[in-house]
Amino acid sequence: MALFGMGKKKVNLVAPFAGRIVTVDEVPDPVFAQHMLGDGYAVIPAEGQATVDVVAPVSGQLINIFGTRHAFAIIADGGLEVLVHIGLDTVELRGAGFEALAEAGSKVIAGQPIVRMDVAKVRESGRDPITPVVFTKAAQVDNVKVTTGEVSDSQATVCTVTLA
Repeated sequence: MALFGMGKKKVNLVAPFAGRIVTVDEVPDPVFAQHMLGDGYAVIPAEGQATVDVVAPVSGQLINIFGTRHAFAIIADGGLEVLVHIGLDTVELRGAGFEALAEAGSKVIAGQPIVRMDVAKVRESGRDPITPVVFTKAAQVDNVKVTTGEVSDSQATVCTVTLA
């Protein structure tokens, strides 16, 4: 048993794209804000952003890209299960405005483009392009530390998860 969390494994995650990082509590959807899918963080694309390449926030195995390309899941090296949900209510777009850039089953590295989002199309549809990154197995997570604020580099660490 590690004393006061010392010796526990930590996983660093990057922003899925440049924008403003917020805690998952600030996502304007109760499913995310109330941690129903897990703790995490989210990124809001800049107002003028037309498209973004949504990158893997962590290295690991890309286990799923949803058929509508609005979300993908990664099992990080070390086992942490991560869901990236691109926009709110975007499943209703049935894939319009999303392009897969990687294949499910492939090994990915943090910062590798997974899905291209047409931010303008998402906003025009009346949906919010905020993109939550959540850790879907609560039992894996001891602590989540998020660095909020603007991030211009998707290689910058914005979240550190201490594994349980």
